[in-house]
This record gives sequence, C-alpha cells and structure tokens, in this order.
Amino acid sequence: MKLTVLGCSGSMPGPDSPASGYLIEADGYRLVLDLGHGAFGALQRYADPGAVDAIVVSHLHADHCIDLTAYIVALRYGAAGYRVRDPDGRIPLIGPAGTRDRLEAAYDPYARKLGLHELFEFSTPASGELGPFALSFAPMNHPVPTNAVRITHGDRTLVYSADTGESDALVSLAHGADVLLCEASVGPDEESIPDLHLTGKQAGQHADRAGVDRLIVTHVPPWGSRQVAADEAAGAFAGAIEIAQPDAEFWI
Repeated sequence: MKLTVLGCSGSMPGPDSPASGYLIEADGYRLVLDLGHGAFGALQRYADPGAVDAIVVSHLHADHCIDLTAYIVALRYGAAGYRVRDPDGRIPLIGPAGTRDRLEAAYDPYARKLGLHELFEFSTPASGELGPFALSFAPMNHPVPTNAVRITHGDRTLVYSADTGESDALVSLAHGADVLLCEASVGPDEESIPDLHLTGKQAGQHADRAGVDRLIVTHVPPWGSRQVAADEAAGAFAGAIEIAQPDAEFWI
C-alpha cells in the first residue's frame, strides 16, 4: 500500500503545499482521501481524475473538501482522461451526511445542470470493503461531523486522524496500526483549544497509546513548523516519526 501526499498544509494552502489531500494505492486501485485547496491539481500529477476508483472525505471544512468542486468540472467537461472510467459512470464518494448538499450549494443555481448524482455515488461512512481495502471509521472531536478512517490492505494498516482534538476514539481506531497519519496543527506557543486540533506532543501521545509502529505528522498550518511538530511528537512517542511533505511517498 502506497500513500502519496497531495497536500498537507493545515487549515489553508501554504506557499509550499496544497491543503489536505492524500492518494492511497494498492493492487492498481486508487483511493483519494480528502481534497482541500489545491490538492486536485496535485492529484493530476499521479492519476487521471477519471481513473480514481473512490473518494473519502473526512469532513466538510473547506481545507479538506473544496477541490471536489474542481473535480466536478473535470468529470463533467474534461477530455477523455478526466471522464469517469467506472462502468456505471460514477465514482463512490464517502463523506458526512450533507456532502451532496454542500457541493450542490457551491454551484447553486446551476447544480441541477451538473447532475452530481451522475458523477458520484454518495454514501456516508460505514465499515466495509472498498476495492482491495477494508475501511472502518470513528467520529472525532471537531466542530463539525468528522471521521477518522482506518484503511487495511492485507496485513498492513494506515489510520488517518482527519482533524480532531484529543480523542480516545482515535486511539482505539489506531490500535496496533502500522502507520498513524496524524494532524499536529497547534504549535508550542499557541493556545490549544479542546475539541479542535492536536499539538505535536498530543499527536505523539496518541501514537504511543495506540501502539502504532510509525507516526507521520501532518496538517501543520503555514505559520507553523513541521519539524517543530515532529520534535514535539518525539518527546511522547519512541517509534519512528516522519513528516508529511507535498509529493512525499510512503510505503506501508
């Protein structure tokens, strides 16, 4: 299973990275995980948009989903490589309740002409099989409905925290995983707001409690430091720590 970072900047795109977006690949299957500002442009370096097999959106904050609007344009009006290759002409899109309404609102009053139901097969998070992957979800501590996701392929497991404050549910979901891709939005000199985001130290604590092998810190905003977040995490987690960077590839 390969993880490619399309974007990892927290809360907004930064000067060196789009906002959140990840490509997960195994056995020729392509799963996109979140698609924030600029991530759709990065995706096109790695896959034809029409060849993506499924999309999972953790929550409906813009830095995790806004580039779905660009995806819609590509699927509806793009040339051959941008059109859906699935036999029924739709890409499965798993997201919180209201995902379709949010996308239609972005294009109001023209949403009906776009026919989103013809482009995406909308569903809400539920444990089950998706291509070669087994998926399970857990709700996180964030101001809007947000789900972390556990992705298993064979004997390898990746857990993505999405956005969250401190969360026992994240620890349970990530238990024994090979990799925890975890947000570390709050810097050491910033006030930590409960039920919003994690510090680097808290990301490390969650990784330690879950007993994961590797921690990848992500979602550091442009005003923060990825290295500082990783250093903070190292004070709480003795395992391997890596830093998400745009275009980085991780084998799991």
